[in-house]
Amino acid sequence: MENSVEYAVNYLKTRGFIAPQIGIILGTGLGKLVDSVKLIETISYGDIPGFPESTVESHAGRLIYGELQGKMVVIMQGRFHFYEGYSMQQITFPVRVMKKLGINTLLVSNAAGAINLNLKKGSLMCIHDHINLLANNPLIGKNDTSLGPRFPDMSKPYCPQLISTLIKCAHKLQLPLHHGVYAAMQGPMLETAAEYRMLRTLGADAVGMSTVPEVIVANHMGMNVAAISVLTDECDPDNLKPVELAEIIAVAQQAEKDMIALFNELFTLL
Repeated sequence: MENSVEYAVNYLKTRGFIAPQIGIILGTGLGKLVDSVKLIETISYGDIPGFPESTVESHAGRLIYGELQGKMVVIMQGRFHFYEGYSMQQITFPVRVMKKLGINTLLVSNAAGAINLNLKKGSLMCIHDHINLLANNPLIGKNDTSLGPRFPDMSKPYCPQLISTLIKCAHKLQLPLHHGVYAAMQGPMLETAAEYRMLRTLGADAVGMSTVPEVIVANHMGMNVAAISVLTDECDPDNLKPVELAEIIAVAQQAEKDMIALFNELFTLL
């Protein structure tokens, strides 16, 4: 693993990815943050050694290097998912590359369904904890101690300081920002009514198909993490209606402006 990571890191350095400070992973329908970035280099995932290729139509599949609010950033415009058939190690490979490039702060976004019925579609939720229901995780197998410890602590997978700063930014911008627990399911199908009831019983406020693997690896490597869910649908098991991907993407894109404003404000304080 370490050799593969170093190979990708060395390639990116030859393409100008020098001394980035912050990494960002953009989820479904959330790619327009790059419009705020002073672009330096853009590379398709397929051109980067060791990177999978995104197979989801709403994920651009590009790694971007540039400047945002005076900070040098690496942005994944689109991510990889377990349901695409990739291994957990493939899904999280870019996070390991980001860390080896020198990034210590990782910001993650996703589109998610609202399990907590007090949360409405189109709103933002800051993740303060998660439940891994993917039936797998990227640390299974032989541990490479050069990347992280065998038994990483997960008592605070999302950095309290970053969460506090996000709350301050939302207050300044007068943006509603909910807080909750994110549950990761395998997908690609959406959940049944019984599954939504189960998730609510388990304590989940929102559900999606990503984020948790990347957060586990970021913690394994000692990175500070914050994550925002854009809530795209309301998962009321007693009033469940069919949801199309196009509708999820449309809601995500409508709410994206608030997430972009929040991230831009956050960057002025990092």
